[in-house]
Amino acid sequence: MKFLVTGAAGFIGSATSLKLCEMGHTVVGIDNLNDYYDPQLKKDRLARLNNQQSFSFQSLDISDREEMTALFASQKFDRVIHLAAQAGVRYSIENPMAYVDSNLVGMANVLEGCRHNNVGHLVYASSSSVYGMNEKIPFAEDDAVDHPVSLYAATKKSNELMAHSYSHLYQIPVTGLRFFTVYGPWGRPDMAPFLFTDAIVNDRPIKVFNHGKMLRDFTYIDDIVEGVIRIQDKVPTANPDDKLDSPATARAPFRVLNIGNNEPVQLSDFIAAIEKAAGKTAEKIMLPMQAGDVPRTFADIDRLTALTGFKPEMDIQTGMQKFVDWYLEYYKSNEQ
Repeated sequence: MKFLVTGAAGFIGSATSLKLCEMGHTVVGIDNLNDYYDPQLKKDRLARLNNQQSFSFQSLDISDREEMTALFASQKFDRVIHLAAQAGVRYSIENPMAYVDSNLVGMANVLEGCRHNNVGHLVYASSSSVYGMNEKIPFAEDDAVDHPVSLYAATKKSNELMAHSYSHLYQIPVTGLRFFTVYGPWGRPDMAPFLFTDAIVNDRPIKVFNHGKMLRDFTYIDDIVEGVIRIQDKVPTANPDDKLDSPATARAPFRVLNIGNNEPVQLSDFIAAIEKAAGKTAEKIMLPMQAGDVPRTFADIDRLTALTGFKPEMDIQTGMQKFVDWYLEYYKSNEQ
């Protein structure tokens, strides 16, 4: 099939594109290569796709309505995996309009493209951040998600609502995936695995928020990609008998699913895994909770497993060893 992958130079987007190509699909990747973090890392991710003849790349901003309209009209995609977004909780506190442009306008352009070009299934990235200060553990798709604590989370919840309205009005099959703290080789430099590893390897202190008592459902990149690939093959259908008692299902061909490791890790244990992998001890600066952050995330993945038979497998010690090994190799080669 022919896929559009938005955010193809991103962490999840590049890994997903590579997997789809290896499976024999044709992939058109788009990305605006912005400087939210080092664009060179994004270019190096794309370089991994250079030997894939079935992959092509276009530098394109999803918030550009005319270019997105032309792309969809000319390419006629079978399926769309929409992973492009302005990411980051803390950055949304300082630069809210970047999230409006990318996460709201961009999502609308993707939905319009799917609507007018008979796309068979749209899979898009939501986020565990939609659960906000949810106290019920683990977080299930049936839980109410009406109290986001950051604009980033609000835009992701908005994406789910936008997707439902298009699915209802135009019968577009859509699946939203609430990702839980993705990490691994080629990961984002603004996230804790990268920030902590970079500091520990280079003998700088690390800031440990909530005094290390945070819990995160860290999910390895290969597990995330496997989940995305399996889900895109499970096209939702209309369900006129749906009772409408869950925000995760609908009478339209629409659903929302958690995709996480289902095994939260305390921040202090996560740091210990990095220390072991790097062979160094971290100097820790203990701090209170940050604005817009949440004390824990924990994914209930029963729906995902029931639908696909898939359950993430990577443990934090092995996963962080793989990440630290990649980090050391990548930055060593870039210094030469």
